[in-house]
Amino acid sequence: MPFTITTANINGVRAAVKERNPHNPGMLPWLGEPTGSRFVLIQEIRATEEQAREALAPALEAGWHLSMDDSSVKGHAGVGVLSTIAPAAVRRGFGSDEFDHTGRYLEADFAAADDRPALTVGSLYLPKGAADGPKRDDKFRFMDAFAAHLDTAARKRRAVVVGGDWNIAHTERDLKAWKTNTKSPGFLPEERQWVADLLGGRWTDVVRALSGDEPGPYSWWSWRGKAFDNDSGWRIDYHLANSTAAKLATSARVERADAYDRRWSDHAPVTVEYA
Repeated sequence: MPFTITTANINGVRAAVKERNPHNPGMLPWLGEPTGSRFVLIQEIRATEEQAREALAPALEAGWHLSMDDSSVKGHAGVGVLSTIAPAAVRRGFGSDEFDHTGRYLEADFAAADDRPALTVGSLYLPKGAADGPKRDDKFRFMDAFAAHLDTAARKRRAVVVGGDWNIAHTERDLKAWKTNTKSPGFLPEERQWVADLLGGRWTDVVRALSGDEPGPYSWWSWRGKAFDNDSGWRIDYHLANSTAAKLATSARVERADAYDRRWSDHAPVTVEYA
């Protein structure tokens, strides 16, 4: 049976669920749409689990299950998995004493069903970092520790998909204004090489594999100026899949809002269908 996975940085769950105008009822109706997604990986929840469950109550009452990990810093980060079936196991963090309290990674296991292999999904919110200084150093320590975890996860026989806000545009095709961002966090040579090393190993960027060499499809646009209207965006929301999952990926789409005032986040959901 095919399954569909979506990743979405929701930029604060309490803000995302609010009705913003008559044409933008927020995130909840989107969750209720018959898009086929059985697993929705969410990042930047910015709430405690109690607050998130309150904000998402209509969706949970409709049958969604929420697994999440919040940050020890109030109102910061937070990741989760919404699923139409209950997970068999949930793991918060990736075994890092330094980062496991920061609400930046969560894994959920789901049992095999019908012709679908056993599945592990990971929801990632990689630190944004900086061009230099402590925030840059923090990001690179996170990347080093997380790469070791990814190496182990990729070797599993089950299907593994790590989706989320990776906060790195891998190549010039992945952001429109790349010429003016060569020294910006998210497009530093060392960051891009880190992604290249992952993709040179056991992981596949399935959206890029399915979309080919065309620019984009972008998934994040600044709220400022005309970035969204001009599609001057960044592709930083990825599905990285191990070999078992990658060979099942059949189609991908970015669920870009029809207009600026219909956005409920500065990111758009990125959805992949797996056969």
